Amino acid sequence: MRPLRACLGAAAAVTLAAAGTTALVASNASGATTALSNRWYAAAPYLMPLDNNPPDAAAVMDATGLKAFQLAFVLAPNGGGCSPTWGGTAAVSSDTAVQSVINTIRAKGGDVSVSIGGYGGTKLGQTCADAASTAAAYQQVVTKYGLHAIDFDLEEPEYENTAAIKNEIGAAKILQQNNPGLYVSVTTAGTADGTGWFGKQMLLEAKSQGFTPNNFSIMPFDGGFSGAASQTSALTNFNSILQSTFGWDQATAYAHEGFSGMNGRSDTGEYFTQADFQTVLDYATSHNMDRFTFWSLNRDRQCTPVDNNGTTSGTCSSVAQGAWDFATYSVKFAGVTPPTTTPTPTPTPTPTPTSCKTAWSSTAVYTAGNEVSYNSHNWKAKWWTQNEVPGASEWGPWQDEGAC
Repeated sequence: MRPLRACLGAAAAVTLAAAGTTALVASNASGATTALSNRWYAAAPYLMPLDNNPPDAAAVMDATGLKAFQLAFVLAPNGGGCSPTWGGTAAVSSDTAVQSVINTIRAKGGDVSVSIGGYGGTKLGQTCADAASTAAAYQQVVTKYGLHAIDFDLEEPEYENTAAIKNEIGAAKILQQNNPGLYVSVTTAGTADGTGWFGKQMLLEAKSQGFTPNNFSIMPFDGGFSGAASQTSALTNFNSILQSTFGWDQATAYAHEGFSGMNGRSDTGEYFTQADFQTVLDYATSHNMDRFTFWSLNRDRQCTPVDNNGTTSGTCSSVAQGAWDFATYSVKFAGVTPPTTTPTPTPTPTPTPTSCKTAWSSTAVYTAGNEVSYNSHNWKAKWWTQNEVPGASEWGPWQDEGAC
């Protein structure tokens, strides 16, 4: 069922995470020179800005307090070559559409990371000649958008290609060296054991090149998972793999570990609810993990009908939810309390004062329809009357017309 995830664009790539605040000053078209804290890049949910009915990022920010977004995915051109594109079709060099999204986010005090790779498509590590040329292609993305964070999503089918993974890891190391302060993360597939053989080979390649990103993250879904308990178990097992691969102690391994989930129904029919997200969030924060994110913000809204007829969608979650429910867990991970949505009270209209009629007189004669005022009320005569006080009797000649 994984090809479904490819057609959804749903490789849960890794964001860039950790609790630092280093800023990268970059010359770029959008003029962004100040980074958010690294914790925000760690929490950024995935957003496809050009596909899968992208939501209005500004509206999501207003509704949730979210500040960072992980834009996906940069690939090689579909026709081949070593230049970056969005989704294999839209050249980064001539892009204005994604730049407009970034400008909107930054204008509201937020920022973005860019994810490269994902499930399916042709990756630059497969088409560029070596690590240096792969890095040069990615540098175009960093420079154009003034990035403070970048994500290497290394999974099927690329991570089965030894030469391609060598290029990607080498490129990540070069970018890290050439862009001081750039936040770099790497993600790979998750299994019950933590990650599979190809994921472990990728880690060994990083070790052989002396490359340590801010975190390695796994995607514990689409692999026979069932709720949060199976995911936290995989994270525990992945921690052991990081320890044995890099010689880290448990705490150091957790400080370099991340989680990338899938909200709602996964490609293989697993379901992950808001309660599951809360459980994994509690695990991640209690173990001081470096990242917590999910695929994807495009899916963070309810389907109609809710179960989407038993299929997985790229534009809704297939579980009962309010819009952007899952984004609030990213906000919590970043350490910010999401805003409470309080309905704006409807103001009580102030009644327009009624002017008082001529004051009642005990000596005057009134006939049906005549109006007077008495004791701050207006009164209308029901029939002929004289010297009968308005309101003195329920059955009297005066009809109360209200305060004046």
